[in-house]
Amino acid sequence: MQTYYYILASQQFLLHEEPIQEVLKERTRHYHEQEKQIDFWLVKQPAFLEAPQFAQVKAKAPKPYVAIISTNSQFITWLKLRLEYVITGEFEAPSATIPDALASLATVS
Repeated sequence: MQTYYYILASQQFLLHEEPIQEVLKERTRHYHEQEKQIDFWLVKQPAFLEAPQFAQVKAKAPKPYVAIISTNSQFITWLKLRLEYVITGEFEAPSATIPDALASLATVS
């Protein structure tokens, strides 16, 4: 199993009010320069929140929500310090309740 770390916020806040696209683009560029594998993903309506252990987090999460999920805890900590109004946490996957860490409940239109 792999440990994943996340920040969770409203889509409005994270995708429209914060320059998160710039941050992720710059981080991606840096990873390519360092020949490092990408270890973060932006997931709209993350399915891991459907797991029973996330009932309280899901209840207080602003909807619709979006998560940045990473295997790098330092990156998530850095994002938490940079952003306000986000929820942070961690989980392990794959598991019985979270078969796919990066699964989304969002429908493509």
